[in-house]
Amino acid sequence: MVTAINTVWVAVAGALVFFMEGGFALLEAGLVQAKNTLSIVMKVTADVSLGSLVYALAGFGLMFGFGNGWAGWTGFFAHGPVNGPASVPVWVFWFFEMAFAVAAISIVSGAVSERMRFDAYLLYIIVGILAYSLAGHWIWNSQGWLNRLGMEDFAGSAVVHTFGGFSALAAAWMVGPRTQWNGGRTVFRPSNLPLAFAGTFILWFGWFGFNGGSTLNAFSPLVGPVIANTMLAAAAGGLAAVLWSRIRSGHYDAVMAINGVLSGLVAITAGAGYLPVWASLPVGIIAGLIVVEGTPLVTRLNVDDPVGAVPVHGFNGLFGTLAVGLFASRGGLLTTGHLHLLAVQALGAGVVAVWAFAVTAGALGLVQRLTPLRVTASQESIGLDWVMHGSQAYAQALEGSASVRQPRR
Repeated sequence: MVTAINTVWVAVAGALVFFMEGGFALLEAGLVQAKNTLSIVMKVTADVSLGSLVYALAGFGLMFGFGNGWAGWTGFFAHGPVNGPASVPVWVFWFFEMAFAVAAISIVSGAVSERMRFDAYLLYIIVGILAYSLAGHWIWNSQGWLNRLGMEDFAGSAVVHTFGGFSALAAAWMVGPRTQWNGGRTVFRPSNLPLAFAGTFILWFGWFGFNGGSTLNAFSPLVGPVIANTMLAAAAGGLAAVLWSRIRSGHYDAVMAINGVLSGLVAITAGAGYLPVWASLPVGIIAGLIVVEGTPLVTRLNVDDPVGAVPVHGFNGLFGTLAVGLFASRGGLLTTGHLHLLAVQALGAGVVAVWAFAVTAGALGLVQRLTPLRVTASQESIGLDWVMHGSQAYAQALEGSASVRQPRR
């Protein structure tokens, strides 16, 4: 039965998750070069604008409609029966889940920053939302085949972050590295690290709605442990990444502080409602270590990931999904000695990772037949802000005098 308090709870939580898009925009804008900051904000804006429309028209029905184990066939545009909670109105539930869908595809924007064309990225958004919705159906719809096997993903380490991270890996691989990347040996100067930190705190703040709102019930006894798990895993992840980066490089790395916090958040998302609170500490610590070690691994794979989307979301999405099978109060290997849940979690995480990578790579291969995926080397040198959008975020972003208008092509 729909109640006013649950309606408000989920609506406010959805607004917090939606506000995370501002965090993505500031985080990624701060980490890329000054000449590409407007471009990355435009991509995030497109994620929200186009992504929400596609999710309303098709994604929500595919994800939460009644159908079979693979897809839903009702509930398109929230019309008709929906296999969702009875405690909130369907459009409020759509709004909450739409914010998750947009967050998943926003992970990709940073991985392809500084070289992917805007028109090609728009086509990716459509495919990304639809592919995400199918993966979500398998796990979060009670008819989904992974759900019926017993897979647990409280708020999306697998559905959102593993999907987004491995989609980002495929997209960065298909688009190719920046022309001056030089196998990772070139150091690209971030435009504004304080801006990136501001984006990180917005994301951290929004994550309390991301995980807390996933109870879908304001009176749930899980609300307290979920909030505590979210906070402690993020704190442990950030601290572990900073200290481990000091051991590895001799510096307390600022970017690793950012990505460590985000990694802790990603890793706890699957188990926030299933893990005892003490388990958030080892989960966060391991997540922080994974991002420090995973970042150079991505480089060795010859994948140019300017913001660390793959190790933060992909690698830690996998780990967070597996952590449920290790630490869950019910069925966790380390808490109960049972192996079944861990096996199901491993299967589900692997399926989502392969699905995300394969669909994204295949879709971008088709997009490449319609329009180039990336700008030319000369356009990349000028910067995507001017080439793609005819403007710039900072007066000093373009080389030379501010009075000289450089050609777009």
